[in-house]
Amino acid sequence: MTSPKTSRRDLLRGGAIAGLGIAVAGSVDAIAASRAAAQVTRRSAGYGPLIPDPNGLLSLPAGFSYQLVAQAGVTTLETGEPTPGDADGTACFSHGGGFVLVNNHEIDGSESFGVPPQPGLTFDPGARGGTTNIVADSTGKRVSEYVSLAGTHNNCAGGRTPWQTWLTCEESEQRAGGTFQRNHGYVFEVDPFDRSANVDPVPLKFLGRYPHEAVAVDRDTSAIYLTEDANNPHGLFYRWTPPGSFHGGKGALRGLALGEGGDTAGRLQAMTCYKGTTHVHDLCLATRPGTTYKVRWVDVPDRDAANISVRRQFANDQVTRSRKLEGAYWGDGGAYFIASFARTTDGSVVEHDGQVWFYDPATETVTLRTIFGVNPDPTQDTDYDGPDNIAISPYGGLIVAEDGAGINHLIGVTAKGNDAYPLARNDVNGSEFTGPTFSDDGRILFANIHSPGYVFAISGPWSRSASGDL
Repeated sequence: MTSPKTSRRDLLRGGAIAGLGIAVAGSVDAIAASRAAAQVTRRSAGYGPLIPDPNGLLSLPAGFSYQLVAQAGVTTLETGEPTPGDADGTACFSHGGGFVLVNNHEIDGSESFGVPPQPGLTFDPGARGGTTNIVADSTGKRVSEYVSLAGTHNNCAGGRTPWQTWLTCEESEQRAGGTFQRNHGYVFEVDPFDRSANVDPVPLKFLGRYPHEAVAVDRDTSAIYLTEDANNPHGLFYRWTPPGSFHGGKGALRGLALGEGGDTAGRLQAMTCYKGTTHVHDLCLATRPGTTYKVRWVDVPDRDAANISVRRQFANDQVTRSRKLEGAYWGDGGAYFIASFARTTDGSVVEHDGQVWFYDPATETVTLRTIFGVNPDPTQDTDYDGPDNIAISPYGGLIVAEDGAGINHLIGVTAKGNDAYPLARNDVNGSEFTGPTFSDDGRILFANIHSPGYVFAISGPWSRSASGDL
């Protein structure tokens, strides 16, 4: 997500190309699509118009409803403290006829409701971020909530593992000093069920120390793909390949990190792309969906960034960068990931308001699936911009959380990528949506409004014909 100190709404939009809507694979010219044409195609999919919520929280299509599962400062933890704020990346796990949500809290220190430190669960007493686990019944109704990780910094997104745990990511490069007793910018593993497994948090240093955003885990090889949300210079897309003897499972990553040579176990590499023999220095250069680049991987010299940030260890001709690399999700045999937007004012050559990419490990290629043109008027409830967290829908297509410059939505993108449609609208404020995640049975979509921090359970007449196959 966008850092709270550099809100997307605060970024300059000067020089933006006006009048662009969504473009998709197969488009004749992704950049030349007119606003009117884009709106016509986008409204042909989905569940119909959003109905304003009389409670002023969440507008949904007809037939859909929500429950408020948690609210920062209002609901309480088992230990009596208020639910922490800034709900971000989330995963849902089935358990005992109900569900457990592991919920990130992207807290950098200034928020009203931090993650309270807990004995045995606190990495750094000077940091106020972390995760809470929310227990819900089969209808999505809240049962309880407790701290599962404390003392981390700016826990943004992350990703679910094939062995039913959550990888929570610190979007930070904070070094020890002042209130901070330890370096930050790591990934931590959180167990949704076994509280004892979360005692004595262990940073997975082999995954690097940088402003992590999200991860996607290969179910067959346990390789981990990671996005970096950074600027000056722009961030990178990474791959971690485990050692040959590694077998993914609960406790395996922790054991690897604590073992001999654990800080540098496996290989951490950055992506570099080519079109034929021509190096592609930035993903923003792709303007036509269907654009495919060949991928190579370059070893990270110093993954703990002892002297210089990881992304600054490479020259621009060595890697492929991107502004605002955000959500990631494993599915369809590869890793989907998001570039949220690009502006010439931040050093990008070409402007856009969102790209959806797909990395295919079988062919070692990355393909642009969908691109959102620059939103001409973010104050209008007509166009979408700033995709962030992402999930695959069991009904086909993708669910995208909008972190835009105006009104924010949960967006559906159909399986073919040729339509985007609204699933929900934030009627509370201008904050982004975060953490979309379906229950395993597909009945409930859990999602958050980031600030101050709401967690919702959304139910309704989900349909493949409406959301996936158009």
